[in-house]
Amino acid sequence: MDEAGQGDRSEHEGVPLRAARIQDVAKLAEVSTATVSRALATPERVSAEARARVQEAIAKTGYVPNLAARSLRSQKTGMVLVVLPDLANTFFSKILRGIEETLFEAGYGMIISDLDGSPEKEAHFAAFTAAGRVDGAILLNGHLFGQTREGEGKPAKIKIPLVALCEAIPGVDIPQIEIDNRAAASRMTQHLASLGHHSIAYVSGPAINILERERFQGFKDGLEAAGLPFDPELVIPGDYTVASGVAAGQNLVARSGRPSAVFCTSDEMAIGLMRTLFSAGLKVPEDISVTGFDDIEFAAVAEPALTTIHQPRRELGQAAATVLINLLQGRPTPKRIRLETELVIRDSVRPRA
Repeated sequence: MDEAGQGDRSEHEGVPLRAARIQDVAKLAEVSTATVSRALATPERVSAEARARVQEAIAKTGYVPNLAARSLRSQKTGMVLVVLPDLANTFFSKILRGIEETLFEAGYGMIISDLDGSPEKEAHFAAFTAAGRVDGAILLNGHLFGQTREGEGKPAKIKIPLVALCEAIPGVDIPQIEIDNRAAASRMTQHLASLGHHSIAYVSGPAINILERERFQGFKDGLEAAGLPFDPELVIPGDYTVASGVAAGQNLVARSGRPSAVFCTSDEMAIGLMRTLFSAGLKVPEDISVTGFDDIEFAAVAEPALTTIHQPRRELGQAAATVLINLLQGRPTPKRIRLETELVIRDSVRPRA
């Protein structure tokens, strides 16, 4: 190959074939190296037009930022920890989508901590967080690291910003993003009562869960508003899973005098319960009306389609990520945000005959 050919190999269209440097990106994007750094580390401080030029130049040069060195200089990781009680729960899918897309737009990555009821996992991620391996954390598990849901135990010494999402953590001075579970449960109960259902069973979540405490109180509020008595015999324990819905359905099938409607405090329980009723020869809603809570993806395609409370899950995730980003960047943020729910009426409920 001639010398001209070798010259062509060393540079093509002004883009060096050696490992690209930040100076190469700055030159091609016609900005300073400081602007390139800001576009990567704090993109909100750079105009959209400049960011676009920088990203285009990065793509052309193949520049790979030295994230480790940048983290050492800034003492920032660019990562956020999202703590889940159970990753297998489909309820979290849209929440995670909302968190991830908001963090990505701001230049942050996401690490998921699936606790799955394991004290060992929780201790691991508590140490991981305390060591500064992430810049902030979003907690969907209903308690601080080192404590129980009841607030017992000594919380781990975590110096990074924290945000509680969905499950509020009482007595903790961190931002809380949630819905009004009590008002939503009351609304569903009153809806059933307005259709003539005066005997309404209630399938609960775990007793230690603050969501359950709020929804149970809302159920009783709804009964009181409708002028109906509370009957503890109509409360069936559950844990928000399909399996506990199946068990609740078996409980109802075995009863001689069944209620005319059932309010399940999660869609998964409602779907499991309906499957059990069908297997026993009962029809929904002809023999018994069934409702859920959450409006997960399967609620609309269940047979029959499930009447439920819609939680704006993607928006909840976006709101929590936005609040955390504001904390990380020193901007003021509210301590409590409540998003609106919606009563979604589908085919699993009918007026009492």
